[in-house]
Amino acid sequence: MSRMGKLPLTLGSKVKAELKEQVLTVKGPNGELTYKVPECIKLVLDAEQIKVDVDFSDSEMSMQGGTARSLIRNMIEGVTEGYKKQLELVGVGYRAQLGGQKLTLSLGFSHPVVYMLPGPVKGQVDGTTKITLTSPDKQVLGQVCAEIRKFRPPEPYKGKGILFAGEQIRRKAGKTGKGK
Repeated sequence: MSRMGKLPLTLGSKVKAELKEQVLTVKGPNGELTYKVPECIKLVLDAEQIKVDVDFSDSEMSMQGGTARSLIRNMIEGVTEGYKKQLELVGVGYRAQLGGQKLTLSLGFSHPVVYMLPGPVKGQVDGTTKITLTSPDKQVLGQVCAEIRKFRPPEPYKGKGILFAGEQIRRKAGKTGKGK
């Protein structure tokens, strides 16, 4: 039985929500997000809160209801405050440049890597090695970070790669000399 799924979500003064044909639209100061609500879930909208109405005694329905509530909560938080992730480039000669929505990365390859940021994601490069990405959509932001990290994942021997800010890499010793 989901205890969190039963709790109503408060919208706040700056957020407007509307439901049309199982599509929830949440508007706020940072933008607008939509979510297609599954058929088995009913949403009850008031002026100040949203309540997920589902049969919480059934375990499958309880999972669906809890997930829907969590996604809606992330939407509300995204349109009011937004989400932010920071990436760091660690390695000799690793650099980042941003021109509009075009992120150009120099990662030790023979050519620069060009990545186009999707519409809701805004980027900023601090210095040449710190990338700050912001978006109202948590899922899109996480996907963009994963795609950027895939160009040069952190490696455990030298500690080089694209890391999240504050991430610790477990270092390995590497090869040792020949045994006697």
